[in-house]
Amino acid sequence: MTVLVACNDSPHGIAALRAAIAEAARRRLSLSVLVLNPGTVVPDGLERELAALPPGLAYPAVTFRAATEEPSDAILDAADDSEAALVVLGAHKRSSQGSFVMGTTTQRVLLDAPVPVLVVKDVYDLPEAPGL
Repeated sequence: MTVLVACNDSPHGIAALRAAIAEAARRRLSLSVLVLNPGTVVPDGLERELAALPPGLAYPAVTFRAATEEPSDAILDAADDSEAALVVLGAHKRSSQGSFVMGTTTQRVLLDAPVPVLVVKDVYDLPEAPGL
């Protein structure tokens, strides 16, 4: 079983990656990363986070979304393929009034994922807890 994080090199993507790293370490599960930007190279911001993994957490399997695949389909397929126990996504505010409205990708994953989904807003600071 694994913690799957679907992210890109953005503030909410990095926040999701940090949360997924903390959850994988806490649950003693492996980490799997789906980069939502099509490509073959891990973006610099994500690579910096992955270079500082806590002790005991192995460097994760990294896959990339195909350019022709919808992000929500890629996330749901990756959750099945990795036998995820948890899916972690980043989200940001969409409304000028400050209310939190989910995008269609987040909403579809929340509704269709076969496992719990953790949605993380723009900022996530890794807690200073022993063992992390």
